[in-house]
Amino acid sequence: MNSFPVSAINDKTFFSRDLLLDKTFILLNSMCPFTNTLKKALLEWGFKVVYSEGNQGVEQTIQAPSTSPAAKTSAPTRPALSIQTDFKTVSFEELELDDKNKNEKIGDNAKKAIKEAKTSLANNEKSRMDVVQTIYDEYMKYITAVYTHYATHKVLNYNELSETVKELCIFIKDNRRYVLRITPSQDTITKNYLVSHSMRSTVIAIVIALQLRFTLSKIVDLGVCCILHEIGQIRLPPQLYMTNRTLSPAEKQKLATHTVLGFNIVKENNFPTQIQLGILEHHERENRTGYPRKLAGNQIDIFAKIIGVACTFEAITAPRHFRQARSTYAAMVEILKNEGKQFDDTVIKALLYSLSLFPIGAWVYLVNGKIAQVTDVSPTSPGNPIVSVLGEKDSSGNPITIQTDNDKNKIVRVLNRQETQDILKTMNVQ
Repeated sequence: MNSFPVSAINDKTFFSRDLLLDKTFILLNSMCPFTNTLKKALLEWGFKVVYSEGNQGVEQTIQAPSTSPAAKTSAPTRPALSIQTDFKTVSFEELELDDKNKNEKIGDNAKKAIKEAKTSLANNEKSRMDVVQTIYDEYMKYITAVYTHYATHKVLNYNELSETVKELCIFIKDNRRYVLRITPSQDTITKNYLVSHSMRSTVIAIVIALQLRFTLSKIVDLGVCCILHEIGQIRLPPQLYMTNRTLSPAEKQKLATHTVLGFNIVKENNFPTQIQLGILEHHERENRTGYPRKLAGNQIDIFAKIIGVACTFEAITAPRHFRQARSTYAAMVEILKNEGKQFDDTVIKALLYSLSLFPIGAWVYLVNGKIAQVTDVSPTSPGNPIVSVLGEKDSSGNPITIQTDNDKNKIVRVLNRQETQDILKTMNVQ
């Protein structure tokens, strides 16, 4: 293994073999150039030496991606921290004005909404869902504020985050079967992909942790970790994760650096070690096929294992520019297959028993011809969840719920996306 002083590596230099950060973490593959921007970042992070089994190559001219053959430029510098909104890039720094106008802590609105909800939660199903939707939306705004505050101030406050996330954890514990039925619109997901993905993944991760009987303090740290698990991406071009085309090997490698970027962000802000590791390792896989360090199952932190399952489940069910969203049932089946043994079996089981085989929120067709929505799990039978029958209500006006089985109330299939949208329109939900 050869060592190379970072300060001595020239801009636009390629290596004949992978370049390593610490003899285990792959920093660049041989197709990616070493740039002055990377050099500056490494020196700022305190890395003075990098390693490779190959040799330092020659400098090459790098051309930035262009929209036309004539639009050629020199090597791109690190982009402004940004998010995608209405299919155009909006710099996080441009949102600083709104951030400065906040006189109180950024988590106050979310905590206030939960406090008000405790006095307004009713037995009526629709009213309760409306309140839960309000809380969900407030926490979406909260995550946006956290990311924006970091981008404009380079500061994350662990204590403030913990305090705000603690309220969310307790709320989810008390309203799990309602929160899991929240389905953000495609427009919401498209405009705020990082925020929506972080929020939905966090809900699932917290539910898994509740099933695993984690202590409240540990669930809170997991929630904080999951909210921030993609924060490294705000240091990357949004075109890498908001695109309708296949990424090149070099672009995939660059996108993969978001784990170490996120790790360094929380490390610099003095977050607990387990949160740092959860962010760094959430793309590691049990069979050593993950990144950045290709760890084996027993080497991966439990936070990373949970977030890996939660964000994979969320990603399958969320629409992206390059593919349609798949059903929560399809996502559950794919994770249960666990091809290549990527995920921890205990975490998968916790996901199954938290959401059921037909996950909470899914619309299903019963053998008796009725349509129903899954509203809760059956503690003893994850394949036969509790459902709310469409069009049938009790004397209080609430939907009638039944326990599905393998006989007269058997689930035949999950409704497809178009069928589900038609039902929601009929119910005036959308």
